[in-house]
Amino acid sequence: MKKDITTFEAYRAGFPKETREKLDIMRKLIQLHAPEALESISYGMPAYKIKGKPLVYFGAFAKHIGFYATPTGHQEFKERLAEYKHGKGSVQFPLNEPLPEELIAEIIQFRMTNFNA
Repeated sequence: MKKDITTFEAYRAGFPKETREKLDIMRKLIQLHAPEALESISYGMPAYKIKGKPLVYFGAFAKHIGFYATPTGHQEFKERLAEYKHGKGSVQFPLNEPLPEELIAEIIQFRMTNFNA
Protein backbone atom coordinates (compact mmCIF):
# COMPACT_ATOMS: atom_id res chain seq x y z
CA MET A 1 0.00 0.00 0.00
CA LYS A 2 1.63 3.19 -1.17
CA LYS A 3 0.81 6.18 1.01
CA ASP A 4 1.79 8.75 -1.62
CA ILE A 5 -1.02 7.72 -3.98
CA THR A 6 -4.01 9.98 -3.45
CA THR A 7 -5.86 9.91 -6.80
CA PHE A 8 -7.26 7.31 -9.14
CA GLU A 9 -4.95 8.52 -11.90
CA ALA A 10 -1.88 8.04 -9.72
CA TYR A 11 -3.14 4.60 -8.64
CA ARG A 12 -3.74 3.31 -12.17
CA ALA A 13 -0.44 4.69 -13.50
CA GLY A 14 1.52 1.90 -11.83
CA PHE A 15 -0.12 -0.93 -13.77
CA PRO A 16 0.27 -2.44 -17.26
CA LYS A 17 -2.02 -1.21 -20.04
CA GLU A 18 -4.40 -4.18 -19.89
CA THR A 19 -4.86 -3.75 -16.15
CA ARG A 20 -5.36 0.02 -16.50
CA GLU A 21 -8.11 -0.67 -19.03
CA LYS A 22 -9.95 -2.89 -16.53
CA LEU A 23 -9.49 -0.31 -13.79
CA ASP A 24 -11.00 2.30 -16.12
CA ILE A 25 -13.99 0.05 -16.80
CA MET A 26 -14.58 -0.42 -13.07
CA ARG A 27 -14.40 3.32 -12.48
CA LYS A 28 -16.79 4.10 -15.35
CA LEU A 29 -19.32 1.55 -14.09
CA ILE A 30 -19.28 3.12 -10.64
CA GLN A 31 -19.53 6.65 -12.00
CA LEU A 32 -22.45 5.61 -14.24
CA HIS A 33 -24.45 3.77 -11.58
CA ALA A 34 -23.45 5.82 -8.53
CA PRO A 35 -22.71 9.33 -9.83
CA GLU A 36 -23.06 10.90 -6.39
CA ALA A 37 -20.44 8.62 -4.84
CA LEU A 38 -17.28 10.43 -3.82
CA GLU A 39 -14.07 8.94 -5.16
CA SER A 40 -10.98 8.67 -2.98
CA ILE A 41 -8.14 6.32 -2.21
CA SER A 42 -8.67 4.24 0.91
CA TYR A 43 -6.76 1.17 2.05
CA GLY A 44 -4.45 1.89 -0.89
CA MET A 45 -7.12 1.44 -3.57
CA PRO A 46 -9.93 3.38 -5.27
CA ALA A 47 -12.85 3.81 -2.89
CA TYR A 48 -16.32 5.23 -3.37
CA LYS A 49 -18.44 6.49 -0.51
CA ILE A 50 -21.92 7.87 -0.03
CA LYS A 51 -22.45 10.18 2.95
CA GLY A 52 -19.07 9.07 4.29
CA LYS A 53 -20.00 5.38 4.24
CA PRO A 54 -18.36 2.81 1.94
CA LEU A 55 -20.21 1.94 -1.23
CA VAL A 56 -17.57 -0.11 -3.10
CA TYR A 57 -13.81 -0.42 -3.43
CA PHE A 58 -11.71 -2.06 -6.11
CA GLY A 59 -8.05 -2.74 -6.71
CA ALA A 60 -5.64 -4.35 -9.12
CA PHE A 61 -3.40 -7.25 -8.20
CA ALA A 62 -0.98 -9.46 -10.11
CA LYS A 63 -3.66 -11.78 -11.49
CA HIS A 64 -7.02 -10.20 -10.69
CA ILE A 65 -9.14 -7.15 -10.04
CA GLY A 66 -10.48 -7.26 -6.50
CA PHE A 67 -13.98 -5.86 -5.98
CA TYR A 68 -15.26 -5.09 -2.51
CA ALA A 69 -18.96 -4.29 -2.22
CA THR A 70 -19.03 -4.98 1.51
CA PRO A 71 -20.83 -8.09 2.65
CA THR A 72 -24.32 -7.03 1.52
CA GLY A 73 -23.41 -6.77 -2.15
CA HIS A 74 -21.69 -10.12 -2.16
CA GLN A 75 -24.36 -11.83 -0.08
CA GLU A 76 -27.12 -10.73 -2.47
CA PHE A 77 -25.22 -12.00 -5.54
CA LYS A 78 -23.49 -15.03 -4.02
CA GLU A 79 -24.86 -17.49 -6.58
CA ARG A 80 -23.72 -15.38 -9.53
CA LEU A 81 -20.34 -14.74 -7.90
CA ALA A 82 -19.80 -18.43 -7.16
CA GLU A 83 -17.69 -18.95 -10.30
CA TYR A 84 -15.11 -16.45 -9.02
CA LYS A 85 -12.75 -16.72 -6.09
CA HIS A 86 -14.48 -14.78 -3.33
CA GLY A 87 -14.82 -14.15 0.37
CA LYS A 88 -17.49 -12.60 2.58
CA GLY A 89 -16.97 -9.10 1.20
CA SER A 90 -14.67 -9.58 -1.77
CA VAL A 91 -14.50 -11.14 -5.20
CA GLN A 92 -11.61 -11.63 -7.60
CA PHE A 93 -12.14 -11.11 -11.32
CA PRO A 94 -9.22 -12.70 -13.20
CA LEU A 95 -7.22 -10.35 -15.40
CA ASN A 96 -7.17 -12.90 -18.21
CA GLU A 97 -10.99 -12.82 -18.52
CA PRO A 98 -13.38 -10.01 -19.47
CA LEU A 99 -14.92 -8.19 -16.52
CA PRO A 100 -18.56 -9.21 -15.89
CA GLU A 101 -19.73 -5.64 -16.45
CA GLU A 102 -23.45 -6.35 -16.19
CA LEU A 103 -23.00 -8.16 -12.88
CA ILE A 104 -20.76 -5.41 -11.49
CA ALA A 105 -23.34 -2.80 -12.51
CA GLU A 106 -26.11 -4.75 -10.78
CA ILE A 107 -24.07 -5.01 -7.59
CA ILE A 108 -23.40 -1.27 -7.62
CA GLN A 109 -27.09 -0.57 -8.18
CA PHE A 110 -28.01 -2.91 -5.33
CA ARG A 111 -25.57 -1.17 -3.01
CA MET A 112 -27.06 2.19 -4.02
CA THR A 113 -30.53 1.06 -2.98
CA ASN A 114 -29.14 0.56 0.54
CA PHE A 115 -28.22 4.23 0.67
CA ASN A 116 -31.39 5.56 -0.94
CA ALA A 117 -33.92 3.41 0.92
